Amino acid sequence: MDCLLIKEGEHVSEGDVIARTKGMFGMFKNEAKARADGTIENVSSATGQLMIRSQQIPVQVKSYMSGTVVERLEGEGVVIENHIAQVQGIFGIGGEAYGRLRMACDSIDQQLTEDRITDDMAGCVIIGGARVTAAAIRRAQSIGCSAVVSGGIDDQDLKNFLGYDLGVAITGSEKIGLTVIITEGFGDIAMADRTFNLLKSHEGNECSVNGATQIRAGVMRPEILVPLGEKAGPDDSAFSGSDGLLEIGTPVRLIRDPHFGLIGTVSDLPAEPAILGSGSKARVLSVQLEGGDSVIVPRANVELIEE
Repeated sequence: MDCLLIKEGEHVSEGDVIARTKGMFGMFKNEAKARADGTIENVSSATGQLMIRSQQIPVQVKSYMSGTVVERLEGEGVVIENHIAQVQGIFGIGGEAYGRLRMACDSIDQQLTEDRITDDMAGCVIIGGARVTAAAIRRAQSIGCSAVVSGGIDDQDLKNFLGYDLGVAITGSEKIGLTVIITEGFGDIAMADRTFNLLKSHEGNECSVNGATQIRAGVMRPEILVPLGEKAGPDDSAFSGSDGLLEIGTPVRLIRDPHFGLIGTVSDLPAEPAILGSGSKARVLSVQLEGGDSVIVPRANVELIEE
């Protein structure tokens, strides 16, 4: 410690002398020089080991979406605010991604096949119609698409693409080079008209997507966010169901078999619990499906849709 020429907390540059022995008769002195620029972090009195902390490197963190910073969270980040159009899916893989919306299908019942994805879609969020094939996902992956969004997917295609069974764990951490979001469910299912038309109306706009999905406690849905900026007014995100409450006419999506992924509107809200097929009792509601059929399902088996 007596040989040190600097103190903890002092800045040094590479090549600076930081320690020097007294030598003999003022001669034969040995010197230790700093091997990097930085700040003296710690000096051990037992071993003589000295640690230099290198210069701080600024780290850039991408915001999930564009907007206005309205709050700073010290040591954590910031809160960004914007008017957005939001679509929530049923299932997804891959994490946060960004790109321009690009329609690859002309209607909700068209399959998203390999031939519908062209080289000029690189960096875009591709919107399909019905089922997306494994070949189409690989094609999108090979040309550098940011994400693929479509109505349905075959579970075997998903397995073939990933190379393994996904299981029931949370998704979103897959390192596959792009994000995949399924809006309706597994199988050859067409994207809902409302969803397709909403995305089509914003074709060419920048958007943010996240495929993270969790179906157990703490449910998370994959999502597509399209910032609207000044084009949106305070009433553009108004909810059709009076502050999230179920009522006649509220648009809902069914999230359990045998009607998984179907969309309709609430047509009746019986006050008394009903006996389900399992023999248990639960409060139910009647849903008028887009195809015209009416089904009765437990209230826990639907999620509300914002317009």
